[in-house]
Amino acid sequence: MRTFVYAAVVSVAAAGLPHSLQGQTAETKTAEQVYKNIQELKGTPADQLMPAMQFISASLGVECSFCHVQGNFAADDKRPKKTAREMMAMQASINQNSFRGQRVVTCYSCHRGAMNPVSTPPVMESDQARQPGPGAAQAPGAAASTPDQVVEKYIAAVGGADALHKITSRVETGTIHAMGADSPIEVLTKAPNMRMSITHIGNAQSTTAYDGTIGWLGSAGRPAHAMSPEEDWAASLDAEFYLPLRLKEIFPQLRRGRPEEIDGKACNVINASSPGHPPVRLYFDAQSGLLVRMLRLADTPVGRLPTEIDYADYRDADGVQIPFRWTLARPSTRFTIQISEVKSNAPIADSRFAMPQGEVK
Repeated sequence: MRTFVYAAVVSVAAAGLPHSLQGQTAETKTAEQVYKNIQELKGTPADQLMPAMQFISASLGVECSFCHVQGNFAADDKRPKKTAREMMAMQASINQNSFRGQRVVTCYSCHRGAMNPVSTPPVMESDQARQPGPGAAQAPGAAASTPDQVVEKYIAAVGGADALHKITSRVETGTIHAMGADSPIEVLTKAPNMRMSITHIGNAQSTTAYDGTIGWLGSAGRPAHAMSPEEDWAASLDAEFYLPLRLKEIFPQLRRGRPEEIDGKACNVINASSPGHPPVRLYFDAQSGLLVRMLRLADTPVGRLPTEIDYADYRDADGVQIPFRWTLARPSTRFTIQISEVKSNAPIADSRFAMPQGEVK
């Protein structure tokens, strides 16, 4: 499992208008056409099976071997696998009968990261009044800005539209810290929406890229392959070179969220919606106006997997404020990229972002 997680980390080191329909053609196979012994998730697109398993793993705080036999995932030897099928059927029934088919109840609703759900509230452990449960703290003093005002302040904070348009490409170098280890990384970006990150692990490399139309992944010794629709949407967002100027176009609906605090700083929150995609939540420092967090969700057959990206260490790069550090966190993975050098307007051929044929070295 740890090997799989590490591969996932380095393959999405730099993980937009929607491109979610790409790859969803008539040739798209279902889970039972690709995998053996699929019962409860029949009809699910094959590329959604692994995200569903990741959601269950994160919801119960377990690894693959809890339900599956290593080396023979199709086997039904373990009782927890049968139980998992029963729980998925129960979840689907609850949502269908009580919530008009909307996915309101998920594995996490009851398990909250534990193998066994808790059915009894805990007793008080001190004389102090019980504090609210986990969740983001609301910032009482944050300004009640409109979404348009927040976006305009963001554009001004990064340097303004003119300064943004003077830069058409960047080559960034630095390190990625994942699972206790540091590795060199390069991030290449080019207007309007091309991006590539290359993580170097020894003599091998792992690549995540968006060529302006589709996203692809490549790792050492394996052929490069196109991203799933959910990954493609996320990669297209990350590839938006002029994101501050494009927010209103990418997200036709922007609504104010409750002001919150991040690391003690008041933030204005915008809930951004784009047709065909789960909402994206954007957090802007109320004082500086800079984007400090993006929370996006990916649909799976059993629930939504969150990806939270925190942007920090903003510095001037040829007239534009950009983050030199960002941390990406998911239920089962977390990594931080720290940039040490930026070259603006470096020449980068469009062909550099194209998916190669054959193995990635």
